Amino acid sequence: MIKLGIIGGIGSGKSFIAKLFKSPVFNADKEVNYLYKNSKNCFKKLKNQIPKFVKSFPISKKELIAAIDHNSANLKKISLIIHPLVRKKMNTFLKENKKNKIVILDVPLLVENKLYEKDYILVFVDSKKSKVLNRLKKRQNYNANILKKLRENQVMLSKKRKLAKYIVDNNYSPNVMKKKISALKKTILNERNNT
Repeated sequence: MIKLGIIGGIGSGKSFIAKLFKSPVFNADKEVNYLYKNSKNCFKKLKNQIPKFVKSFPISKKELIAAIDHNSANLKKISLIIHPLVRKKMNTFLKENKKNKIVILDVPLLVENKLYEKDYILVFVDSKKSKVLNRLKKRQNYNANILKKLRENQVMLSKKRKLAKYIVDNNYSPNVMKKKISALKKTILNERNNT
């Protein structure tokens, strides 16, 4: 099984690229949203850490944004609770999909939280600043201040780029990107078959 980690900056289009591989995708953001809506355990831990902000279940993203806005140290508190839960889900996903040729890991902090191993193939998604900004502004909870704090939390893009085996230039139309990713998938499978 080839484990493909999709990395890049916030708003670069990682989830879009992940889907184009047409392979099982572990989407960490979806898992986090699921935990906020369904995990009483997660709620209790967060309420314990930031009681001023986390008041009722299911957990509201607005409350967490307010907590980070109030004090950036709260981001670390939230991360320390959420990341181990996501890691557990990711390990389950990998076990369940071990018969697949390729699995895609769409995990925003894959590098920062050292969630990848030596045998992972990292794909860096590159996107123009203007395109990134347009994508971010379309998001439901768009908040420039929070994005700045999250960006500070991401390993510098140049470092991520160096770690990647492949760079995907995500500045073309969806149809062009479909063809590019289809070709890249073939390349990755061929390389693995030849080694």
